[in-house]
Amino acid sequence: MKEITIQKISIRNVEAAQVPAVLDQAQVSFQPIDTVNWSEYPYQPKVEFRVAHTGSDLLIHYRVTEKSVRAVAPHDMGSVWEDACCEFFVQPGKEPFYYNFECNCAGTLLIEYGKVGDRVHAPQSVADSVQRWASLGRVPFEERVGECSWELALVIPATALFKENINDFSGMTLRGNFYKCGDKLQTPHFLSWSPIDLPKPMFHCPQFFGTLHFEG
Repeated sequence: MKEITIQKISIRNVEAAQVPAVLDQAQVSFQPIDTVNWSEYPYQPKVEFRVAHTGSDLLIHYRVTEKSVRAVAPHDMGSVWEDACCEFFVQPGKEPFYYNFECNCAGTLLIEYGKVGDRVHAPQSVADSVQRWASLGRVPFEERVGECSWELALVIPATALFKENINDFSGMTLRGNFYKCGDKLQTPHFLSWSPIDLPKPMFHCPQFFGTLHFEG
């Protein structure tokens, strides 16, 4: 399982559209989401992410090039994993409970909490607290076939981990994974950052989460 150190940046009130430039300035490098865990889904779009934190907020920037894109989910808490979707799962430490932040290429978001097989949606107020920027815009659309490059940036406040009492990520060590999927795309795929050793596609598997070290 992989490990990553998440750099702390001294900046406040970052807007999602500013995240790529902020991470450029801080020289935060990209990490690949390139593990093909299941041979029956061999397609490997080019996917990378980079992540930093400000103490109170987590900044995530995804960059993707793939054969087609889709953003059909009409609103938050919908089936965004069926679209061109990037995902961040995180476990603050209280096993077996964890959070999933799944966002399609139009910035439509699903947040859940719980354990495997028993999960609840976050309140809409929590989803609203997560800022999103999508290079393809924020309006849903049907599948567009043909190579497409797109970017997505999120600003996730510590308070979005809504069952915890976390106000500052500084110095914490959490467990998590980053994913790329598209269950209903022309070419379905299921990529992960930290490898998964299971017989069929399953991202809800905290036993395979990597380690996330937050700079203090």
